Amino acid sequence: MEFDKIKNKGQARLFKSGQIEAMTKTHPLVIYSIYFPVIVFMPYYAHAYEVKTAVNEAGLFFGGLLFWSLFEYVMHRYAFHFISDSPRIMKVVYTMHGVHHEYPRDRDRLFMPPVPSIIIASTIFMLLYFIMKWNALAFFPGFVLGYLIYGSMHYAIHAFTPPKFMKALWRNHHLHHYKAPDKGFGVSSVLWDIVFRTVPKKENI
Repeated sequence: MEFDKIKNKGQARLFKSGQIEAMTKTHPLVIYSIYFPVIVFMPYYAHAYEVKTAVNEAGLFFGGLLFWSLFEYVMHRYAFHFISDSPRIMKVVYTMHGVHHEYPRDRDRLFMPPVPSIIIASTIFMLLYFIMKWNALAFFPGFVLGYLIYGSMHYAIHAFTPPKFMKALWRNHHLHHYKAPDKGFGVSSVLWDIVFRTVPKKENI
């Protein structure tokens, strides 16, 4: 992303169709309403019908939460910042994430819109179920909670003045947007940036 193209006001137009364009935007409350029932219902179902112990279920749940943080890092670093010589591929990358870098304060595009979000979440759940069977009912809600935490923190960083406890995360993400796009890929956690040595350097501040 070229820094001279960053716009702190306004909003990009992605599609000619007004209906499709509207589907590229969402509000946090819409996403919460979709995924909070998943976080509540799936662990209950796993415990009630699949006879999971509380300790086992809690371990799977927090394992899903940790797995989200790695998934977030990998997707942000390798998919959302993918570079290709193909204009079509780069247009897809721009639609997924590049538009956010060009218009970082566009509140309507800080969460993934419902339709692609549900499609991706459903695909991930099916893959987890194929691998983990009924354990996925306890693991996946932790993964989803991780997504909501990430989305909420990302929204707070861009839409408001973040609270003090988010200062370090805000600084890293700010540097990612404005000075070091090849660093600072973790939004809800710096864990994997530390592991893979992509924490923005102090001289970039």
